[in-house]
Parts: sequence; structure tokens; C-alpha cells
Amino acid sequence: MTTNSVGLTRRNKITLTILLTFIAAVWVLPMAMALLSSFRYFESDTLLNGPFSWPKTLTLDNYREAWRVGDIWTHFGNTMFITIPALVLILLFSSMLAFACTRFSWKFNVFFLVLFTAGNLMPQQVIFQPLFQIFKKTPWPDLLSDTNTGYLLGTKVAVILIHVAFQTGFCTFVLSNYMKTIPKELGEAAMVDGASVWRQYWQIILPLCRPAFAALATLEFTWLYNDFFWGNVLLQQGSEKPITSSISVLNGQYASDYNLIAAASMMIALPTLAVYLALQKQFISGLTLGANKG
Repeated sequence: MTTNSVGLTRRNKITLTILLTFIAAVWVLPMAMALLSSFRYFESDTLLNGPFSWPKTLTLDNYREAWRVGDIWTHFGNTMFITIPALVLILLFSSMLAFACTRFSWKFNVFFLVLFTAGNLMPQQVIFQPLFQIFKKTPWPDLLSDTNTGYLLGTKVAVILIHVAFQTGFCTFVLSNYMKTIPKELGEAAMVDGASVWRQYWQIILPLCRPAFAALATLEFTWLYNDFFWGNVLLQQGSEKPITSSISVLNGQYASDYNLIAAASMMIALPTLAVYLALQKQFISGLTLGANKG
């Protein structure tokens, strides 16, 4: 390698480092400002000195008030009631679909794979009104309902079904691409040894897909947890809405107190941050799978 090539490579690395540092700063700065604002008094500090000034004193009063007024614990329980079952069903159904479409050759495997993938291209707001009317007229037994409305509309089950229907296509697409990298000889060898299709799926394919599951679980948990649209329009009672509704409650009653809203935002963001930190290693390995394959 010539001297010019070495110098060019070094300049490229320096330029890339500067660019990535700038992008990271632009990304982190709003979060840092929100975090700092959440510990400041609004009327006696931020309102007088501006949001970009250094705080004179720090306080936890914003967190206490946001927790109480926003009823964050109740809304957090509602969100977990929706997110966890939806996440389990999404990963289960999508892994089954990906397994059927990639490990076996049948007439409509490509068609169904394309069909489930194409479903993600439709904006969810487009079909909101038909789904709203369908759920409104669909009887639902009180024994299986969390709100005893008599209909599917207004129950958390309706939100779970919506999430499963929309997110299964994306996860099927990701898992099918990953399962294609697993040698089919493993399944053929297991079949020779007498393993059933279910055993091949459960004991061979699923353990090998653990990195992809970790990456998808992190992404899907974040998307489901942060959903505001479906939880807000399908759940009629305010006490039954997910945690993102806490922000709208505070924004309505304390529209001018941005520090209080920032404190609520920080508390709401903690679970997704904890999930990412817990699955960070698997998440990164899942995203980089196949990066070095030609």
C-alpha cells in the first residue's frame, strides 16, 4: 500500500469518526436536555433562566408529581398486560411461519411469505375505521375480558390482536432470512433419526435462532411499549390505557410545565432501556449476523 493510500485511509477514518460523533451528539443532546430538565424546578428556575441554563438546584419533586398525577404504575401494568402476551404470540407465530416457508418446499410458501411481508407496507391508520367498527360489533365474553364491556372494543385483547396481526409479518420476514442460513442438512439428519416436524422446529431451529429472537424481542418490545395510536383509540376508559397515555394526561393538565413532562418521559423510557441493556450483546450479534457472508 502506498503512502497516499495510507493517508487517504487515515483521512477517511478521521472523517467518519467526526461524522459519527456529530450524529451521536445530535441524537443524545435532546435526551440529555430532557434528563436535566426533569430534575429542575420549572417556575423558579427554567421559566426564569431558560431551558439551556445551568440549574441552580436539583429536585426529585417532578418525578414524584408525575408518578402521582400520571398514575404511571397503573398505566405501566396496562402496558405490560398488552406488551408481553403480544410479544410472545408475535415471536411464536412468526417463527412457525418462517419455519414452514423456508424449511419446506410447497406450492404457496413464497406467496405466503410475500403476503405477510407486504402487510407491513399498509399504513395502520388506513384500516382504523373498519377495524373499529368490527371490534365494536364483535361480542366478547366477560369471562375473557379485562373490562367487561361485552364487546371486543374497549378491551386490551383487541390491542393485542392488532399488534400480533401487524407485527407478525415483519418478524416473519426477518426470521425467514435468518433460517435460510441454517443448513437444511440438520433437518434432514434429524428426520432420518425419526424426529418429527415439531421436534425439528422446537429443538433444532428455535435454539439456533436465539440471536435473531433477541434482536427481534428488543425491537418489538420497544415498538409495542411505545405504541400510542391503537391503545388510545381502542381503549375507551382512561384507566385502561397504556403508559404512553400518561404523557397526554400531563400534557393536558400541566401543558406549560415541561419539566414535569420530561420527568414522566424519563420514567416511561426506563423499561425499554433496561430491556436493551439486558439483551445488548444478543441484540448486536443478531443485527450483525450474516454481515461477513459473501
